[in-house]
Amino acid sequence: MSPDLPLRGLADDLSTRSDDALADLLIARPDLASPPPRGTGVLAARALSAASISLAGENLDLLSVAVLETFLDAAAEIGERKELLGPIGRDEVVARLGKRALRADVDARLDALVAAGLLWGTGPLKRGRHTHWLGGAHLPTALPWRANHLLGPMASLTPDEIRARVDGAGDRPRELLATLAQGPALGRSRDAAPDADPSAPVPTLISLGLLARVDEQTVELPPQVGQILRDQPPLLTASLRPPALTDPDVPGRFDADTVDAAGAGEALELLRHAGDLIEALGAAPAALLRSGGLGIRELRRLAKTTALSVPRVGLLVELLARQRLLDGGVPDLSDLDYTADDVFAPTTAVDAWAHHPTEQRWLGMARAWLQLPRRPWQIGGTDRDGNTLAALSSELYDATAAASRRAVLSPLLDAEPAHPVSVDALVAALGWRHPRQLRRMTRHTVAETLREATELGLVAHGSLTTAGRALLAAPVDDEAPTDVLAAMEAALPELIDYFLVQADLTVMVPGPLQPDTADRLRLLADLESGGAASMYRVTEDSVRRALDTGRSSTEIGAFLAEHSHTPVPQSLTYLIEDVARRHGRLRVGVAASFIRCDDTATLTEVLQSEAAADLSLRALAPTVAVSVAPFREVVDRLREAGFAPAGEDSSGALIDLRSRGVRVPTRTHGAGPTPRRSGIGPGQAHAVVSRMRTADRAAGPVSATASGAAGETVSALIQLALRTGRRLRIGYVDAQGSASRHVLHARSLAAGQLVADEDGGVEGLHFPLHRITRVEVL
Repeated sequence: MSPDLPLRGLADDLSTRSDDALADLLIARPDLASPPPRGTGVLAARALSAASISLAGENLDLLSVAVLETFLDAAAEIGERKELLGPIGRDEVVARLGKRALRADVDARLDALVAAGLLWGTGPLKRGRHTHWLGGAHLPTALPWRANHLLGPMASLTPDEIRARVDGAGDRPRELLATLAQGPALGRSRDAAPDADPSAPVPTLISLGLLARVDEQTVELPPQVGQILRDQPPLLTASLRPPALTDPDVPGRFDADTVDAAGAGEALELLRHAGDLIEALGAAPAALLRSGGLGIRELRRLAKTTALSVPRVGLLVELLARQRLLDGGVPDLSDLDYTADDVFAPTTAVDAWAHHPTEQRWLGMARAWLQLPRRPWQIGGTDRDGNTLAALSSELYDATAAASRRAVLSPLLDAEPAHPVSVDALVAALGWRHPRQLRRMTRHTVAETLREATELGLVAHGSLTTAGRALLAAPVDDEAPTDVLAAMEAALPELIDYFLVQADLTVMVPGPLQPDTADRLRLLADLESGGAASMYRVTEDSVRRALDTGRSSTEIGAFLAEHSHTPVPQSLTYLIEDVARRHGRLRVGVAASFIRCDDTATLTEVLQSEAAADLSLRALAPTVAVSVAPFREVVDRLREAGFAPAGEDSSGALIDLRSRGVRVPTRTHGAGPTPRRSGIGPGQAHAVVSRMRTADRAAGPVSATASGAAGETVSALIQLALRTGRRLRIGYVDAQGSASRHVLHARSLAAGQLVADEDGGVEGLHFPLHRITRVEVL
């Protein structure tokens, strides 16, 4: 250690850094750039504040924390200074860490801490680098804990050795440890003082190293002990190298194509289930809670209707609502006899979304999940008061949810493709990368996040798919990354245009159908089981549904014969012809309402049925009757009575009787609030640096060429700057009496005003001459 080295401040260090280095600092600590600091002095003051240093500590890995602990431990031996800590040399940091870390890794962390403005160099340079560093008084706030746990007695022990010490403690000390493990790690006790009774539980645990003394009344549970007591993967500190995600000696069990195919299969299932949920809500919208969420009772109803699990329905509701495909509102009931106030139903955007390409619809779902400010896997759980958590509820809102989701998946980018990563290995890696999030990144949280990522097709067989890797690496602002869409399109199975019609009136589809063929088949048959190979069943009702759209029995038969790789069974042909023969003999019009039938006997039978009395039917001619009931009610009531009416418009053409379901208006302000960006780009950072440099120049010492008088001398200097193209530095007092200094490029001087562009700032500024207090030509 060399305490005689110059103790320069961070402001002096920042003023000597290059523009690129300052831009890197702002990118690493974006809070320093908002609002843009007026000069490097203001930037240094912000960077040394406790709040900013604590925020910077969120991005420190375990080795960086160990380096800071070592720096602070060595600085404490020098003596306490009010503003600065240090200087501490590199050799001392390396010596205190010993063989637990490589020197190259320590040097890299020191450089990163300097780049982030947490440390800065002092003294002479050696090979272009400082050999000693200083820190600010609030530097300890960057640590995830209060005591130096990475230098304490637990630091060099293995998990088994720590567990043995815990088991060797008495019952009362173990109860105390369990309390601290489940609650805050800090505890207050009078027995924390060095002169306390050594037989008491707290001094006993301190002597065993299972508690660390912060001060005479405060103790802290070491994170290594807390992880073991919570039955979480232990934080390994005997070696400060990052834990391995996969075993290099064990080859991956899958190849990349298998992983991508599995992810594509999950993506197809997700989209199919999304369609089922949209259809279910269109037929029977859900009631919204007063808080705006979707209650667990409605989720269970939807789960029963769609044959899905409640967690699956909750996830789909969150994803579709994020894209404004589902929303609350007053429904459009133009073609439905349905009365309600605000309901949760599909929006009008659903009909266009259903015709988008598969990979585009998947991308929307995946991006919605990455941006969700809630964790869908918590739906159905309970809060601290025992209340059930509803979907879309404000109780689930967490501003850190999106960032945590990306943090969980980020280590998988560093793993070998197609090599599965276990949950425990991922938790251990996250603990090393984000020690401040040690209690949040639990095994349960990580496992549930991976489960959702698997259901989205981002992860398969414990590793990222190619599309998942591309999406995580894509810029957040890119709404349609072509490489992501291409990766998912390549992974999706090839679309087919055929199926197998079987004798039991079922249709087996051995893969994903082309959209047009799938739409026509869904119209003719009901889905019985989905998946990579789906099964449909043709029934009398499904054939009538196809006939209602204006298709004839001949067209239906031709469609089956064209796309079936097996002969169409005679039983199916008979069913289609029988339904078609009875279908449409009775016609219902839209003129509230009329019934037309060329067969007088059939119409007579209708007029003699119970439905005639319910609908108030009245015969106008042997082949025509009218009703005061609405069109939809007439059709439904006649079908209940055993007849097979078809609908026709005013020209006599058949109309599609299918209802698209309830729809609510699509909101025009986008798909929900976009999470606030936590960083800034290089362009923004360099713009802020440029303004800081201008402010530094404006705050520089006044030269002899400056004029403190208004009038001719001020005007003459401005005219000189206009003729020579040189910059001006002016002192200015605005209408509120606030004084400021500016470095300008003069553009014109007229009507008592200087028009100029601020150096690196706003263009076209106007400065009245009578408010200019000083002018200097630079």
